[in-house]
Amino acid sequence: MKLEKSLLCIGITLALSACGGSDSGSSGSSGGSAGGDNDYAFCSAEYQNEEFFEYMKKDYFWANQLQDSLDPEAFDDVYEVLEELRVPEDTYSYILTEEEYDDLFVSATYFGFGFSMEQISASRVKIRFVYDNSPAAAAGIARGDELLEIDGQSVADLLANGEFNNALGPNESGVSKSVTWRRPDGSEETELLSKVEVETNTVMGAQTYTQNGETVGYFALDSFINRTGSDLNTAFDQFATDNIDHLVIDVRYNGGGLIRYANQISTQTAGSNVLGKTFLQYRFNEQNSDQNQTLPFSLVDGVEQLDLDRVFVLTTGSSCSSSEIIINSLSPHIEVVTIGEQTCGKPVGQQPAELCDKVTFAINFETVNSEGEGKYYNGLAPTCSVEDQLVADWGSSEDPLTAAANTYISTGSCPVSSASAEIKKSAQARSFVEPIHNMKDKRESLQ
Repeated sequence: MKLEKSLLCIGITLALSACGGSDSGSSGSSGGSAGGDNDYAFCSAEYQNEEFFEYMKKDYFWANQLQDSLDPEAFDDVYEVLEELRVPEDTYSYILTEEEYDDLFVSATYFGFGFSMEQISASRVKIRFVYDNSPAAAAGIARGDELLEIDGQSVADLLANGEFNNALGPNESGVSKSVTWRRPDGSEETELLSKVEVETNTVMGAQTYTQNGETVGYFALDSFINRTGSDLNTAFDQFATDNIDHLVIDVRYNGGGLIRYANQISTQTAGSNVLGKTFLQYRFNEQNSDQNQTLPFSLVDGVEQLDLDRVFVLTTGSSCSSSEIIINSLSPHIEVVTIGEQTCGKPVGQQPAELCDKVTFAINFETVNSEGEGKYYNGLAPTCSVEDQLVADWGSSEDPLTAAANTYISTGSCPVSSASAEIKKSAQARSFVEPIHNMKDKRESLQ
């Protein structure tokens, strides 16, 4: 298997490229191999376990904390080896099969109805977002809607009986289900939806509106994948045409991805305020310190730049990795107002490595901004603390995070109700919510 590096990561230099959850070589060069020449005929569990251990001893960011040796026959598979080696601060390393890797990073499509969902209580499920040009979008389903019935069975009953996921059917082409949902205004709809191959657009809800006599640009960024550069250009073209005064970037469910697009969005936002300055520094473990690099701000695939000296970023506990890099890298250069919940806390990244029929994503480096600031393992605290709620579509003034941003734009300060408030339950603490920390986590929320 050859990794599609251009889809995963971008250049620190021509020879090295990074994601907010992974890092690899570009132009066909591998970021590393945990399994030699990947001759699958010799890829026994013991072989993979031994190769992965040797790889970790060399390239793992916390390699100096690993044991000196490992018995490869003591573990059933390489997944168990990862759990044995993982240090306490590492909640982010993971391993994918070749098929999983291709689905998540190369094709960036999946078979489904085209929506992401969240269980908000023991008996209720709401829509997080809907992909463009999907069956769900065509039916009029939107963020904030509540699922009520699947094929005539109530969602509450399906959840109570542990049958909800099965009721939605396998993610295969042609699977059809009658879905009933309720909009925030109380109206209800029922449609027969059929699963198709869904393209995962990364920019959602891009729009401009007037707030206190000034023009605000808003968009939600769902992930950082290969198509993100083009998606960003569409949004920033609109913002430049409308001559916006303020920009709101919504990354509340963005678990990260390609750092190149964190750079693009930052540079298109701040423009002349950051060009020529340091965007990010990469720091590897002591034995790989010769790989340390400094990455300047760059438009990457971008065209328009807004030259703003302030930006608003909406966050939750699922705002991770490249999403956090936007905040940390811009903060030394322009004012960054964060609104929502504490971010997930991932100041580190990975170089994906091939291991037989698998791709390993073990943490290899940490990231710091131009002032050397990083190590935010507890997350980045919001300027204005506001709890995320699924009550309205992207950019709506009814959404509590967007409303708080609008208040700050109008008054120059947080809403009184949130300025000193503590979030009762972060996205990581809510009993029914699994935080989205990477593309694998995100896929599990999709139908």
